[in-house]
Amino acid sequence: MNKKKLVVLTGAGVSAESGLKTFRDSDGLWEGFNIEGVATPRAWKKNPQLVLDFYNQRRRNVLEASPNAAHIGLAELEKKFDVHIITQNIDDLHERAGSTRVLHLHGEILKMRGERNEELIYEIRGDIKLGDKADDGTQLRPHIVWFEEPVPKIEEAIPIVYSADVFVVVGTSLVVYPAAGLINYTAFDTPKYIIDKKIPYVSSLSNLTAIEKPATEGVQELLKMLKG
Repeated sequence: MNKKKLVVLTGAGVSAESGLKTFRDSDGLWEGFNIEGVATPRAWKKNPQLVLDFYNQRRRNVLEASPNAAHIGLAELEKKFDVHIITQNIDDLHERAGSTRVLHLHGEILKMRGERNEELIYEIRGDIKLGDKADDGTQLRPHIVWFEEPVPKIEEAIPIVYSADVFVVVGTSLVVYPAAGLINYTAFDTPKYIIDKKIPYVSSLSNLTAIEKPATEGVQELLKMLKG
């Protein structure tokens, strides 16, 4: 029997309960850093060392973190559904929890790439240093989509969402575009579930179930609902 296609869009709220902070936690600051100073192409041109230091620390944080009940619950859904996770998160906690189809819209902290050629991508577990070069001789940078950069993976995500039999949003405020716009590609009659501590404004959506809880609790509730 063919499994129904369940598509999940996840954001920072999923990883927050694993101890990974985001800049949205307080006034546009990310652990004391102004986002303009560490997560834009302008910041990279102005002070690449600062940007590398910032992301090297993010990488260490991710490697120290563990998947939580939300990550594990979403992975468990693969037993019953054809699950596709589209995440705004740059960590690998979905993969470590057992999810097998994960699309990272905003890049991956455990990868680095050449400054000029976006296709020159390498695995990284340690720190990226100034002077570390890609095969084309350019400086290596985090494989992250910074603010003010295009999100190429969005073109891959749209048809996945469009073909969803069930659509779930977990732990995202739906304010970061273009990711936030993905929900508009679901069919009118597709069952939709939104899990967040504070449900974002989505009045235009039909067939919607809101679960206003943290990701770990909300995913457990979702599992119960979908078992029927």
